[in-house]
Amino acid sequence: MQGSAYGASLAGGTFDFLGFVKQPQTILRCLSWLFSIVVFATITAEGYINPASQQDTKCIFNGNDSACSYGVGIGVLAFLACVIFIILDAYFPQISNAKERKYIVIGDLVFSAVWTLLWFICFCVLANQWANTSTEQSADTGDAARAVLSFSFFSIITFALLTYFAYGRYRQGVNDFDQDYRDPVGDQTTPYPAAPYTSGPTGYQQSPFTNNQEQPGEYQPPAY
Repeated sequence: MQGSAYGASLAGGTFDFLGFVKQPQTILRCLSWLFSIVVFATITAEGYINPASQQDTKCIFNGNDSACSYGVGIGVLAFLACVIFIILDAYFPQISNAKERKYIVIGDLVFSAVWTLLWFICFCVLANQWANTSTEQSADTGDAARAVLSFSFFSIITFALLTYFAYGRYRQGVNDFDQDYRDPVGDQTTPYPAAPYTSGPTGYQQSPFTNNQEQPGEYQPPAY
């Protein structure tokens, strides 16, 4: 069970770089990593403009700085998390402890599910703010805003798929554990061998060593 729990069938083996790159999780994490860079880098570089009537820069999404800050924060955290989970995925087959694998898979499942929701909120907020942006402002920053909205939407898809694969690995680990381990106390179908000894007082059994030797005669000292 230790060798195959939670999708690590090659625990203790050599690292297969080509097989690792071809894994769906690796491809999705790389795409999520790339999409997050596009989102926060675009907002940081082109997401703030300086209106002619104001001295301070404003967010291109209806001047709502909170919307831009939210997009940057989600993107940066997603970028860092993708790097961490890619390293963990590469190291995952070398882990022989099923409990450690379980913690990694659960962490991946929870993070992917939460970030799917956060990216969805990010897309909805930015789309709403962009719809309320004035025409003059949107004409100058339309390309940057559309790039942020597009890759925010793509991030929802990639993290949703990562959640699906993480849940599949978690279910695989649970099923492997249930199949390979069964508590004999709770398993009523397992026949127990008959006890070699019966409880309660039993009759006296004769010792296997019986004193059947003839009684030696009287002791006679040797003659000198």
